[in-house]
Amino acid sequence: MATVRKAHTIWNGDLFHGTGEVTLDSSQLGTYEVTWKARAEESGGRTSPEELIAAAHSACFSMAFSNALAEAGKTAERIETSAEVNFVPGTGITGSHLRVTAVVPGLTAEEFTDIAESAKTGCPVSQALSGISITMDAALET
Repeated sequence: MATVRKAHTIWNGDLFHGTGEVTLDSSQLGTYEVTWKARAEESGGRTSPEELIAAAHSACFSMAFSNALAEAGKTAERIETSAEVNFVPGTGITGSHLRVTAVVPGLTAEEFTDIAESAKTGCPVSQALSGISITMDAALET
């Protein structure tokens, strides 16, 4: 059964000087300010579509990786994933770089890398971002 998650944005003004607010409707976790400056320069305490995509990508990968480990009979004690989404004004989103470290008892470095690569490919957000470059650094912690 499909699920639907909702958010909405209210924008005021032109692109370069205007401001907006994005609200996470499904979770009701909050409303966050968005601006062009936060997107193309420094965030200044505001978010951007790219930051929201990075949050989605890091969470999705962590979940996919956890599931791939379980399918291999392993359970991570801890997985930490970060995502950096690159945005070039005039071009758009050009890539997402994942960094994952994890503590997984009984897993070799080679198995870790293979499972991480599989999770990167299988993650639904990675699949949605298939039109951009997705790279990854993965390290097994001991």
